[in-house]
This record gives sequence, structure tokens and C-alpha cells, in this order.
Amino acid sequence: MDTLNVDVAIVGAGPAGSRAAFCLARAGARVALIDGSHPREKPCGGGVTGRALALVADAVDAARLPSRRIRTARFVDASLGRSVTVPLEGDALVVASRAEFDGLLLDAARHAGARFVASRALDVTRSPDGFVVDAGPRHRVAARRLIGADGANSLVRRRLARPFARAELSIATGYFAHGAASPESPMHNDIVVEMAADPPGYLWSFPRPGHLAVGICAQADARATAGDLRSRTARWIDRLALAEGARLEPYSWPIPSLSAAGFRSLTVSGPGWFLAGDAAGLVDPITREGIYFALRSGELAAQAALSPGASHARYREQVQDEIAEDLAIAARYKAGFFRPRFARLLIDALTESAGIRTVMAELVAGRRAYSSLKWSLAGTFEVGLAWRLLTAS
Repeated sequence: MDTLNVDVAIVGAGPAGSRAAFCLARAGARVALIDGSHPREKPCGGGVTGRALALVADAVDAARLPSRRIRTARFVDASLGRSVTVPLEGDALVVASRAEFDGLLLDAARHAGARFVASRALDVTRSPDGFVVDAGPRHRVAARRLIGADGANSLVRRRLARPFARAELSIATGYFAHGAASPESPMHNDIVVEMAADPPGYLWSFPRPGHLAVGICAQADARATAGDLRSRTARWIDRLALAEGARLEPYSWPIPSLSAAGFRSLTVSGPGWFLAGDAAGLVDPITREGIYFALRSGELAAQAALSPGASHARYREQVQDEIAEDLAIAARYKAGFFRPRFARLLIDALTESAGIRTVMAELVAGRRAYSSLKWSLAGTFEVGLAWRLLTAS
């Protein structure tokens, strides 16, 4: 078996890995991007924020991405038959097929010069010169630097740090409802969201091209199985008449969902190696949005991999300062977000206050930092309403 020698090996060709590979290859590094899963449709909502698309505008032409531009987010309380619609700006959020979006990012990395190894990484070991990735009987990659961008169950993380504990993971499960998101459907340009209390989490419906992605996300240690959660999702679909006559294809997927303490003690790097995206735990613990953080951490990991000396320490500091500190604040808010009292107050607040609708739209679009959420709500000048929201937990 021949060994491919490169400067940087990247395990995982999702948004984090492909973005890192693009940045490295464009800078002249020899890069191997290892992933045997493409093309694939990742089980998630598929929401891509405007700020994520802006980040990769140098690599991906958004006009080439088959997607649905979302006009409104509808927040519902199905048990009480209440809902409120929040308008979104034109470029705030699109919903895309992950096979298409991730495929465009991978194509950009390859066109920049990254070598794609279409094989699953089976093992990662240290070597005197760096690292060796075993990718099956025909593929062996040796590299001085290593980036793990291989998701919540990251092999790189398991070999060089520690796996996520069950309490640090969420289960995202539900159905792709094929045939339920045609241009004639009232769901064509809307997302639907409902906060859930038992187990704490939320339900969603996102209109992808060709189908709805409908699901629920809850902590993995909440004593509800994926089957239990899918059954709840099916009842929600029926109650809201989201997918009448559609063919339901079930899915499940783990997503990191860390506590505030977990974000403050993140392990994202060591000498010569870096974790990015879900493998690093960089997912919003409330919305479970991770694409922007995957792309940005991929960029930061690429910069670190190109830098001499103790670049792993600088990478850790950058991730902490730019991403993890705000996500730690979100983790502190998380318990309150999913309590029934907060859910009821949220519907009231969104109904009564244009200012709070604006704040929520900015949260959905990823443009509002959690560190400024308290003052953003106070800034609506409906201080009593904002205060009830903040203290609902």
C-alpha cells in the first residue's frame, strides 16, 4: 500500500473539513481530505444562514445552490392552538439540501487543489513526523498536521482527546416528508418551530427543495429513545397537518449540545492537531445550528495548521474568544427556553412586540449574539415584557 504524504490531513469533508481544505489548498499547502460518505444527505433541518453564505462567497456561488429562501418563522404552541409569525429579511436564512451544499464546498476544495480520498478513516495514529490516517486497504495518509472535522462521533477526537459523553449530545430525529414542500404548498417559504418541555427541546419543520425536514431535538440523556421522539414528531406532523399524503423517511443524528461549563473547558486542539465544527462541539445549544461555526472554525483551523510553533494554543484561544464564550451564554439560557412558562410568554411577547420579533429574527439568522440578548430585549423599551422572558426560568 502506497502512502500519500501531505502537509495537512483532514478527516471529514462536511462544511468544516471542506472549508479548511479550501483555505489550505488556496494557500499552497498539500492537503488530503478524507471522507467516504459523499454524496450524502445529512439528517438535519438544512438551514443555512446568510452570514454562513457570506463567509463562503469566495468558494460557493449561492445562485448555484438549490434552496428555499425563508420569508417567515412561525412559532407555535400546538397544545393551545396558538401561533405567531416572525418576518425574516431576504437573506437571513435559506434551506438547502445538505448533499448539494456540502457537495459545492467539497468541489471548491478540490478545485483549489485539495486531494480528495473517497474512503472512510478507520484509524489515526501518531508518527515521528506527525500523524498517519488509515483509510482502508488502499489508502494511507501521512501528514505533519491533522484536522478532525468528522462530526459528533469524531474518530480524531476519540483517538487524540476523549469522546463526548452522552450528556454532551442531543438526538436530532424525525422525518424527511417527501412531496410535502412543493411551490404550491403554504410551507414553501416558512419554517415552523415549537418549544417542547418533555423532554426539553424543540420541534421544527424546514422546507428543503423537494421535501420537508421535520424533526425534534432533545438531549441524549433525557430518557427518551429516538423511536419515542419520532413518534412525538409524527403526532406533531398530524396535529399541524404539515405533511398530508407525504412519504415519511425516518432519520436520526447525534449533535453536540454542551453545557456552559463544557464550552468553557473545550478541548479543541493539541500539538499538531485541531478539531473543527461538530467534532469540536461548536453547535448552538439552543437552536442546534452549527454550519456557520463549522465553516468559521474550519478557517481558523486552516490558519493554525499553516502557522509554526504552538499554533494549537492560539487556535484554542481564538475558538474560545470568537465562538465558545457566546455559546456558553446560550447554554446558560437553554433550560429556561424550553420550559412551558417561557414558551407561553414567548408567544405572548412575539405577538405583542415588534421589537421582540426583530430580536428573535436576528437570533434565527445568527446575527444576534447571546451576550447582548438581555440588553437587546431591554432595548425594545417593553422592559416588563422582556424581563418576564428573561426570568421565566
